[in-house]
Amino acid sequence: MTSPSTDRRDPGPGNADAPSPEDLAAIERQLGRVPRGVVAVAHRCACGDPDVVATAPRLPDGTPFPTTFYATCPRLTGMTSTLESSGLMKEMSERLAEDPDLAAHYRAAHEDYLRRRAELGRVEEIEGISAGGMPDRVKCLHVLIGHSLAAGPGVNPLGDEALEALAPWGEAGPCTTRD
Repeated sequence: MTSPSTDRRDPGPGNADAPSPEDLAAIERQLGRVPRGVVAVAHRCACGDPDVVATAPRLPDGTPFPTTFYATCPRLTGMTSTLESSGLMKEMSERLAEDPDLAAHYRAAHEDYLRRRAELGRVEEIEGISAGGMPDRVKCLHVLIGHSLAAGPGVNPLGDEALEALAPWGEAGPCTTRD
């Protein structure tokens, strides 16, 4: 198991855990429903609970699921929703259209996302499609932040930027009541 970290983006690549029964129970409390298709804990909150999971590209019911890195912590998702409503996604998309260097790095993030998802399995219906608007626009900061937390710093420039805009979400302890 990876240990909780004070660096919100650590543990990084290669440090994902298979979810334990305790992890799955925490994720269920966070989501308010039974989690579907969770194959790994991709990142842990400072409190030690999962805050991003890796999800199979095909859910158990057969549904294709392109969101490989799924944020589960209600504090993290709430803060990210607030950030989305600030207009940041529109500003990021405009910068992508104007800054070829940023666009190239964001395209590389898209390729990284696809590679990591392919490691979990290939699903024809979503082949070549990442998530969050990558590689041409920004339509979901939750996805970009999840990718940044799972992959570590320097992989997804806009996910990293969005993370920097958030206050720490796990330092107050777990986001749900543990049994």
